Amino acid sequence: MKSTFLLLGALSALIGVGMGAFGAHGLKTVISPEMLTVYQTGVTYQMWHALGLIGVALIRQQAPGSKLLCWAGWLMFAGILLFSGSLYALSLLNHTWLGMITPFGGVCFLAAWLLITLSAAPIIRFSGHNSRYK
Repeated sequence: MKSTFLLLGALSALIGVGMGAFGAHGLKTVISPEMLTVYQTGVTYQMWHALGLIGVALIRQQAPGSKLLCWAGWLMFAGILLFSGSLYALSLLNHTWLGMITPFGGVCFLAAWLLITLSAAPIIRFSGHNSRYK
């Protein structure tokens, strides 16, 4: 079974490891310690949410029709792009206005985890095109 979220999660993890190595070995003498911390925050959140995307892919095997999980996966991926991407750009380019983008990525992360929570909640189950209450 092919999974878009497994692919995106694995790719995000691959890029996250590369970005982490680049930050640890290539940026120490190039950017300030404060900006290196910002950069490392982007790597940390990218890696955790890459694992989250892989988790979404695995959970979707049990609930393949779950629209909540599908939305959660896309929001998590958007969060990686917006949150981590803006922190990478902020730290490398030193344009402080890029920090205004970061909270949008954080909201995507929060919304994704909320949707995963709702999909796991024993009270309400949404799967496929039918909704049922348990």
